[in-house]
Order: sequence, then C-alpha cells, then structure tokens
Amino acid sequence: MLPPKPPLTLLIAAPRGFCAGVDRAIHIVELALQRYGAPVYVRHEIVHNKFVVDSLRAKGAVFVSELDQVPDGVPVVFSAHGVPKSVPAAAETRGLDYLDATCPLVSKVHRQAERLVENGRHILFIGHARHPEVVGTFGQVPEGRMTLIESAEDAERIAPADPDNLAYLTQTTLSVDDTAEIIAVLERRFPLIKGPRGEDICYATSNRQAAVKAIAKACDALLVIGAPNSSNSVRLVEVAEREGVRAALVGRASEIDLAWLAGVRTLGITAGASAPEVLVREVVEFLSSHFEVREEEAEGPEERMVFKLPRALAAA
Repeated sequence: MLPPKPPLTLLIAAPRGFCAGVDRAIHIVELALQRYGAPVYVRHEIVHNKFVVDSLRAKGAVFVSELDQVPDGVPVVFSAHGVPKSVPAAAETRGLDYLDATCPLVSKVHRQAERLVENGRHILFIGHARHPEVVGTFGQVPEGRMTLIESAEDAERIAPADPDNLAYLTQTTLSVDDTAEIIAVLERRFPLIKGPRGEDICYATSNRQAAVKAIAKACDALLVIGAPNSSNSVRLVEVAEREGVRAALVGRASEIDLAWLAGVRTLGITAGASAPEVLVREVVEFLSSHFEVREEEAEGPEERMVFKLPRALAAA
C-alpha cells in the first residue's frame, strides 16, 4: 500500500498569465499562417515563452534574430516588444510584407518618446539594458536624445546637460515599487522633469504584481510560471521575495524541484503575462501526482482589455 500523499494547498493568483498584448501578438502569427501559409517569419521571439514559441514553430512559424535572415517574398511579423524604426523601414526597402505585433501599450510609449523629443526634451528612460522593448523604444528617436536609467543609483548619478528640460518614460514590464523609487529620485533632483500622461507600466504587469502581494502572506512559498528572459515574470519573483516569501521561476512543471517544496503547506502559484494557462494546469497536475492537493483561486480584478488586430488581418 502506497503511503498517503502529504497535503498541499495551492493558492492560485488572479489575474495571471496572458495579457491582451500577448494574446494579440500570438493571434497575429496564427492568422498570418492561415492567410499566407507556412512559413511565416517572426523577428525575435513573438513573446518571451519557450512553450508558445515552440507551439507556433510547429505550426510553421520561423523565428529569426534579424531581418536579413528573412528571405524575399515571405511575410514577417515583428514581436510584441516593439522594434526600432529602422526595422520596418528596411522591410519596406526590400518590399517585404510585414505585420507589426507590437503591444499597443508599448506603441503608446513610442509615440510619447517621439513627441517629447519633438518638443526638445531629453528623455531619461527607466528600463533594463538590452531588453527588446528598450531597444525598440530607443530606436524611435535620434541617437543621443535618450539616456537609460536602470536603478535609483543611476538616477542619483545622472548629470544631464540641460537639467531643466528633461522627461522620463518607462519600460512597460518593470517592478512597480522599484520604478516608483527611481521616479521619486528623478523628481527630487529635477523638479521640472516631465512625466508621461499616464502610467507607462502596463495594467497587466501592475495587476500581476498586486495579485502576488495579495496572496504572499498566506503562502509558505510561491512558484512563478514564466521564462527567465521574461521581464514581467522575473519581477513577480522579486515581488514575492520582497514580501518575505521564497519564490522560484519555472518554465514547465518538469522544472519543479520537489526538495524545494519540503515543509511547504500552502504554495502560491502565478504566471507571467506571456505564460499560457495550460502551463498553470500542467503544474497543478504535476503537484497533484505528489501531494494531496486542494486548490483555492484568489479573488482579483477581471481583465477585459482587447486590442485590435492590424488592418491587414482584421478580416481574417
């Protein structure tokens, strides 16, 4: 007779998983495959999740690092993170059909950057170096008109040439708390600095961080389902740890270390904005094979945001 499974309560955060921008980007690739047939090329990972990328690859999507890897005569999709202006310009020069899957909330930041520079302001951009969204945003304005700020220390050290003519913008997937700290430093040092009209950190990032905070105190540990190159997923781990709960990032159920769960009676579970719900269910099923699981879903705001598709696919 098998020994009884130890009890484990799963406290599942809400909201979690796919946001409207990720859902739109994936749908764009799927519709492009339906309309044009395979292969459809995608510049960079459409979203930062290996499961999603592999699933689209199996349907005929081909993921490449740069536009020059795309053959002539085939359609190309630009990722949800956004691209520098030079990328669609190069596609047009080559006569490539392209579809822009940039999240509309990222596009909003791009437009703000253009307007601020047109008005003569130098932009201090709060974000993470080399992240595709940061690269894409820097590529919206002439070189030298934007400076990257990664930390409160950077904000304390920056010595702009014209401190009375600054603005700040932020990456959409940052830690809400860390960003507030950086902004506070900038506003203290540069009282005339101009901020964005609305919050640049997207609603999904803010909601998922708030959802982790809401359940953290009731958990012995917390699992975040997401990819290590997913900024919003990594931030969820940091949020949990800041709340005093040990947390781990896993891409799939197979990555869960059962030894790490020793002594855990209540386990929080959430998923980054580019992780599908099927991976949450996979994790629950895996845990159910080792524990006597009881699921509880936390209460959270219902997300109803839906973004329009590109005109070329709207009738697909």
